[in-house]
Amino acid sequence: MSEPMIDPCRVAPYRHTARAVLASALATLCLISSASTLADDGSGGTRELLQLMKKARLIDLSHTWDKNSPIASVNPTYSFALVSTHANTRGMFGDGGQLSFAAEVMHFSGQHGAPSIDAIGHIGRDGSLFGKVDAALATSNPDGIGTGKDHVGANLAIDQFPTDLLVNRGILLDVARFVMGDSRPLDAHKEITATLLEQTAKHQRVTLKKGDTVFIRTGYGPLFKSNPNVYADPGASPGPSVGGAKFLIDHGARVVGDDTLTFEMRPPVVTSPTFQVFPVHMLLIADSGIYIIENLNLEELSEAKAYEFVVVVPPLKILGGTGSAGRIFALVPRDH
Repeated sequence: MSEPMIDPCRVAPYRHTARAVLASALATLCLISSASTLADDGSGGTRELLQLMKKARLIDLSHTWDKNSPIASVNPTYSFALVSTHANTRGMFGDGGQLSFAAEVMHFSGQHGAPSIDAIGHIGRDGSLFGKVDAALATSNPDGIGTGKDHVGANLAIDQFPTDLLVNRGILLDVARFVMGDSRPLDAHKEITATLLEQTAKHQRVTLKKGDTVFIRTGYGPLFKSNPNVYADPGASPGPSVGGAKFLIDHGARVVGDDTLTFEMRPPVVTSPTFQVFPVHMLLIADSGIYIIENLNLEELSEAKAYEFVVVVPPLKILGGTGSAGRIFALVPRDH
């Protein structure tokens, strides 16, 4: 459906939409930027922005990650261990046992997490990264993408995640609910095509816009915890086809994500017109420079029928990182 353009400094007519949360936040930021000083007691634009944010309903889009969480077989394993405990640190400073602390050591890939974000430098095609950057040169130094000679590809590491995407307009395409009629997941072999995405958007009465963060719900999210073997099955899980990925590209998405281990059908292989492994990843990341988020928890958004929302995507700022685990959440009006 068509939607009017929003002047971020004039948002009164849109108070009861998810669009209004973002627009109103921008309006308050207009007040902040135009003010020469802010009072020490938190008055003015800062207070108004905080009050606005407190009025929104926060929906957590993350699972809890632990040693039993499903991991794709191509990724390194995950481990976690407490190396300092309150038992073995108490008294170590000679203070009569007052202070104690705990600390852990973790080993995991940037592509691990619930959810996790793939950096643009994570995937290459034919020896090149996005922008025709030499993939081998970009990863010539084990310290990370772009840390080698002349810093080739440094702009493609996760520490360069664009600041304008940290808070963005989010769209949920609840394909599972559209197809199944309820909260059940899609069939493991279901291909999410361009036609299916278009039909879902039309059914939900949402319009994708250039620059959006777009999430696709397959209904697989609950399996992350309840049945990780099925969730991580390399032989079958639903996801976008190459045509579905082209739909997202054509509509100008800058970040895409879903509630499966891999943002494409599994097994992630096509044979026509040529044999390709992870064709959707190559098309979105290497060819188009679009970030991919996997392992989202989209159940609460689906139950709320919150198809348009403010989304907050904060990856860790890891120099040269190929990706990052994240704590991602959505803001929607309370009436959802």
